[in-house]
Amino acid sequence: MEGFDNIFASSHRLSLFFLGLLLLLASALSLLANAETHNHDFVIQATPVKRLCKTQNSITVNGMFPGPTLEVNNGDTLVVNVVNKAQYNVTIHWHGVRQMRTGWADGPEFVTQCPIRPGGSYTYKFTIQGQEGTLWWHAHSSWLRATVYGALIVHPKEGSPYPFSKQPKRETAILLGEWWNANPIDVVREATRTGGAPNVSDAYTVNGQPGDLYNCSSQDTVIVPIDSGETNLLRVVNSALNQPLFFTVANHKLTVVGADASYVKPFTTSVLMLGPGQTTDVLISGDQTPSRYYMAARAYQSAQNAPFDNTTTTAILEYNSSACAAKNCSSNKPIMPPLPAYNDTATVTNFTTSFKSADKTLVPTDIDESLFFTIGLGLNPCPSNFNKSSQCQGPNGTRFTASMNNVSFVLPSNFSLLQAHHQRIQGVFTTDFPANPPRKFDYTGNVSRSLFQPVTGTKLYNLKYGSRVQIVLQDTSIVTPENHPIHLHGYDFYIIAQGFGNYNPRTDPSKFNLVDPPLRNTVAVPVNGWAVIRFVADNPGVWLMHCHLDVHITWGLATAFLVENGAGELQSIESPPEDLPLC
Repeated sequence: MEGFDNIFASSHRLSLFFLGLLLLLASALSLLANAETHNHDFVIQATPVKRLCKTQNSITVNGMFPGPTLEVNNGDTLVVNVVNKAQYNVTIHWHGVRQMRTGWADGPEFVTQCPIRPGGSYTYKFTIQGQEGTLWWHAHSSWLRATVYGALIVHPKEGSPYPFSKQPKRETAILLGEWWNANPIDVVREATRTGGAPNVSDAYTVNGQPGDLYNCSSQDTVIVPIDSGETNLLRVVNSALNQPLFFTVANHKLTVVGADASYVKPFTTSVLMLGPGQTTDVLISGDQTPSRYYMAARAYQSAQNAPFDNTTTTAILEYNSSACAAKNCSSNKPIMPPLPAYNDTATVTNFTTSFKSADKTLVPTDIDESLFFTIGLGLNPCPSNFNKSSQCQGPNGTRFTASMNNVSFVLPSNFSLLQAHHQRIQGVFTTDFPANPPRKFDYTGNVSRSLFQPVTGTKLYNLKYGSRVQIVLQDTSIVTPENHPIHLHGYDFYIIAQGFGNYNPRTDPSKFNLVDPPLRNTVAVPVNGWAVIRFVADNPGVWLMHCHLDVHITWGLATAFLVENGAGELQSIESPPEDLPLC
C-alpha cells in the first residue's frame, strides 16, 4: 500500500508539473496571440516648410514635419519600409529600442548598415519587448534628423493599465526641436569645411512649431487641451540637434512617471531638463483656474563662452471646460512660466538625481569589464596645406575635434561595422579601443595643451556575451567642460551614480545606488563631472555609443562595442536581411 501511495504521489506531482507547463504555454501563446505587427511606409522627400516667415525645402517623412507618430503595445512588431526620394543618403534609427538580435535594424549609418541611397529602399523589422513608455525615431545620417524625426509610443500590453495611481484621460507627445533658417546639411558641411563651430539654430520648436514669441509663428502655435479635474499624460522628447533644454508649464506641477521607456518612482517637479535623445513622461492635472498657460522650453547651456540659441519656444495648455468657455479663455493672453537661468546646473542636478526605478532592478554587481571613458572636445592644428583663414576657424586658427579616451571616432565608408564583423572583413576596424585613458590627468582642472589633440581611428571595444559592464563616463575641461548626453545603442543601462569633479575610485563607489537606480538609454553626464553606468552585454552585434549633441558626434565623440555571439541561436545576432543596403 505504501508503494502504491508513493506511485500515486509521484504521478500527482508529475500531473501538476505538466499542468503548470501547459498553463505557462497557454499564457505565452495568449501573449503572442495579442501581439500585433504594424506595417508602415516612410517616404523620405523634400517638402516646402514655412517657418519664421521663410519657406524652404526640408527633408521630411511622408511630407510631415515632425514625422508620423508610431504607436504599438509592448510585445508588438514594427515593419517600416523606408523609400528614399530625397537627394541625400539616409538611415532611420529607432532610438531606445533594444533591438534584441536585430541589430541590422538599428539604423546608424555605416555602423549597422550602409545608407539608403537616393532612389533606394530598406525595410526595418523588429519587435519591442519589455519596454513601455516613450521612445522616438530619427534619421541617423549627417544632420538630417533636424527635420526627420517622430515619436514612438509603446503602450502596455493589450488590456493592461498604466502603473499610475490615476489613468490619464489624454496623451500628448511633446517633441522639442531646433529650426534653422537654412538647410541643416549646408550648416554642418560649412562647419566641417571651416573647422569652426556650426551656426546655432534660429528657433526651438514644439511639435515643429516655434510658438508665439517668434516672428510669423503665432497662428500655428501648438494648443494642448486639458479639462478641469482630469489628469493627462505628456510624453516629452528632446529631439533638438545640439541643445539640452528646460521645459515647464505655467502654474502647473509635473509628476514624472517614466523616462526612456522605463517607469520611475513618481516625483513632482516644476521643471524638466532633457538632453537631446532623452524622453520624460509626466502626468499633469487640470487643477488650475480655467485659462491658457504657456508650455515653454529654452536652453540649458553648460559650456563656457560657447554661442547658443537663447530663444524660447512655446505651446499653449488650454482649458476646454465650460467655465473657460464662459470667460472666453481663448482670447486671454497665456500666462508665462518662469524658466531657470541658462546655466542653472543646480536645478539640473536636483532633477536628474530624483530618478529612481519603479520596478525591481537587476543591477550587475560582480563586474567583468570595468571601463573608464573620458569624454570631451579637442583642437587639431591647422594642416599646412589648409588655408588658415577659411579652413581653420576654431580657436586660434585650429579645427574642432572631439574624442573618447583620446580617440576621435571615424566612421568607415565602404562597409558598415556590423557587416565587416559579420563577414569577417579585415581592415575596416580594430578592437583596441582603450579601456582607460592613455594618460591620467586632472580631468576637470587646467588641462595641458598637449592633451588637446586626439588620435583618430575606427577603434571598437570587444565584449564577450553576458559580460557585466561598468563604465565611468568622465567629462573633461579640454577646450570647455560641458553636459554631454551619452547614448548607447542596443541597450538600456542603470545610472548608479553621478557627481562633480574627478571620479575617485576609492571614495565614490560609496555613492553607488544598487537598489533602485534609473534605467535609461541616454545619460546626461554632468558638466565638469562624471556618471557611472552598468549593463549586461546580452545583445550581440555592434553598438554605437556617442554624444547626442550632433555637433560632437560629427567631431568624433563616439566609440562602439562589438558584443560577441553567445551560445546557440537565441544568443546570436540574426542573419542580415536580403534588402540590406550596399555601400
